[in-house]
Amino acid sequence: MKFYKKVFIIFSALILFVNVCFPGAALCISVKKEEEMGREFMRVVLEHFELIKDPFVVNYVNKIGDKIISALPPQPFNYNFYIIKEDSYNAFASPAGNIFINSGLFEAMENEEELAGILCHEIAHVVCRHISQRIEKQSKIGLITLAGMLAGIFLGLEGTGAVSSALTLGSIAAGQSISLAYSREDEIQADQLGLKYLNKAGYSGAGLLTMLKKIRSKQWFGSDQIPTYLTTHPASEDRIVYIGSWLETSEKPSGQVFNIDPYDFQITHTRFVSMHGEESIVLKKSETRIAKYPSDPMALYGYGLVLAKTGNFKDAEINLKKALEKRSFDSHILRDLGRIYFLDGRYEEALKTLKTSLSIAPDDIESLFLLGRTQAGLGKYENAENTFEKLIEKDPDYDRALYFLGDTYGRHGKLENAHYYLGLYYKNERNFKNAEFHLKKALKTDDPDRKLKIKEILKEIR
Repeated sequence: MKFYKKVFIIFSALILFVNVCFPGAALCISVKKEEEMGREFMRVVLEHFELIKDPFVVNYVNKIGDKIISALPPQPFNYNFYIIKEDSYNAFASPAGNIFINSGLFEAMENEEELAGILCHEIAHVVCRHISQRIEKQSKIGLITLAGMLAGIFLGLEGTGAVSSALTLGSIAAGQSISLAYSREDEIQADQLGLKYLNKAGYSGAGLLTMLKKIRSKQWFGSDQIPTYLTTHPASEDRIVYIGSWLETSEKPSGQVFNIDPYDFQITHTRFVSMHGEESIVLKKSETRIAKYPSDPMALYGYGLVLAKTGNFKDAEINLKKALEKRSFDSHILRDLGRIYFLDGRYEEALKTLKTSLSIAPDDIESLFLLGRTQAGLGKYENAENTFEKLIEKDPDYDRALYFLGDTYGRHGKLENAHYYLGLYYKNERNFKNAEFHLKKALKTDDPDRKLKIKEILKEIR
């Protein structure tokens, strides 16, 4: 029931939003209005659902998404890609280019082709503006339809196929039943364009087919367990046949070879499962895998990560060092070895290891974050401040860096800076009471540009 309470809150918030912002239920959504709806949708998601915030995983997913976007004609929206912490198989697009994958679906993937296939299909729905078109057709309801559709998508997160297939607004809205599933024509168009874009981006398209087959294989559990993707994306059998035929008969771009290095996906997926999966299940699977493949660096790496998660830093270190014997200059394994040293309070070893990692991959965001934490732990506050400042310049949305930068400035006695960055952190966390407290303190700054920015933020959060 807790989940459905969330859905009701989301639905109510979106209904309120469209009535206040778009009185009269406009018959056609402009790009600007769709962007506003996308922002409101994102706000509700952040309030009621957990996103995976692991920068290594999120940056990889966005890298693949951006690679596909680069193959598209100019777009009216800026696309962003997210992983929602939900076990069910689902992926969907919200207004204005927000693409979501459930953690359960990402965990089921085995290679980059499969990830690209799912992302590209959702991107195609946004390119075609299928949501906007469906709202426009419902002239009596207008934008309220979108609120119902989005609430229904979230109903489907629980895998309740019968409920997620349609949402009856009834007395809540306009008294008419609305289908949540994309139409058959929508799906065909998204598959056609998606496959075309995949080829342009350097993918064969086979990953979309294998993912649809994986999703379909869930059906034998019974109607209550059918993954949401099958209820919000209909005609799966027809789609499988169509995509299979396309892969066999279509002409590929002249001279194009689909040869993708599997490593980026493997290490990202290994990290994702090890650090964000159910601990007891992941530990058991890792033990089985390491027994079968004792020299596999990915098996060693994953086992080391889950051991560290349980607090067994000694054995975690042993397994990551074994993995490094196979991949000596792997910055990712070095970074996580440095993280284990940091968590174990071995700051000097962490400092040395993280510096080595950054010498190989100087733009690695998490390595910079861990380096800053380590420098602060050693009392090297000025070094830590410089490291966190560099990180935020590279990734302004890394909220944890904002918090620890503020904390470090505070420990260093630089209170105006401490209050400023803590205020930004709490603002992003939507903790407006604490944000206002710190930002008011930060107004004592002599920097006129910063003072102006603080005043603008205070006006916004009020």
